[in-house]
Amino acid sequence: MNKNEIIEILKLKDADDIYKKADKIRRESCGNFVHLRGLVEFSNFCKRNCIYCGINSKNKNVKRYRLSEKEILNALQRADKLGFKTIVLQGGEDDYFNINRMCKIIENVKSLGFALTLSLGEKTKEEYKAYKDSGADRYLLRIETTDEKLYQKLHPGADFKNRLKCIYELKNLGYETGTGIMTGLPGQSIESIANDILFFKKVEADMIGIGPFISHKDTPLKDFPCGTFELALKVTALTRIILPDINIPATTAMETLLKNGRKIALKSGANVVMPNITPKTCAKKYSIYPNKQGINALDTSSLNLLKEEIASIGDRISEDFGTSLHYKK
Repeated sequence: MNKNEIIEILKLKDADDIYKKADKIRRESCGNFVHLRGLVEFSNFCKRNCIYCGINSKNKNVKRYRLSEKEILNALQRADKLGFKTIVLQGGEDDYFNINRMCKIIENVKSLGFALTLSLGEKTKEEYKAYKDSGADRYLLRIETTDEKLYQKLHPGADFKNRLKCIYELKNLGYETGTGIMTGLPGQSIESIANDILFFKKVEADMIGIGPFISHKDTPLKDFPCGTFELALKVTALTRIILPDINIPATTAMETLLKNGRKIALKSGANVVMPNITPKTCAKKYSIYPNKQGINALDTSSLNLLKEEIASIGDRISEDFGTSLHYKK
């Protein structure tokens, strides 16, 4: 698809045919499997001031926490018993976790036999290489928007060009590299989102996370309306059509905006779900946006409902590491 074709689809009021096409392509390219990633949100300290994010450095209402290495390993041991093959370690840009601390944690994760995705924000090339040398397999660094002017407004003090540089450095270091965007951001145009989708293709991303903007009461964007579920779903479907063999999560933000949003996303091109294995005492404190409706893997009934949901759409939970088929090529 070219940019104009993407824009036409993004403007459709009824995109059911696009969702069906994306579902068909996902099943043909990736099979009838859903990959589960155990998510550990290990620190909500962050030095950045992203004006949409509830854990930004200027929000004084956040109860900050850092999981100890022991707490992280306890979470991983529970994940192992639950059958998870992949772990995602996610945190704010927290300099407490320096190279030595982070590499030790990575080595411990890998010793348990997991595939490991990191989502730690912008780091130096030296840090990325050290993480890779310690065993990290994947890295998720969302671009959020490829509109440079909008990016700068949303990320005071940040550097759009450095963000791009980091994504390409991750690719060059051999990571299975993920990125993604928010849809419905204040000031974001349909044309901008079309450019975002084409960027996913250009950068040859292996994973794409797409979620609607959800306003947070403790941020400068608190009075702006949330993005719509429908727009996020169209972007998910179009991304699958353009990049048939990558991994695309049914994001928690989509489920937060609409009950059964996760299931709808899985039927429209997504093939990954990320149940949360962060200790319950901390999970609610990782409030990037309010009222998160994700799966708590430590709740057996919640995890069983997810399994039933996946079975109800004719899919099975994958028993492998979920490496992107795009990356394998």
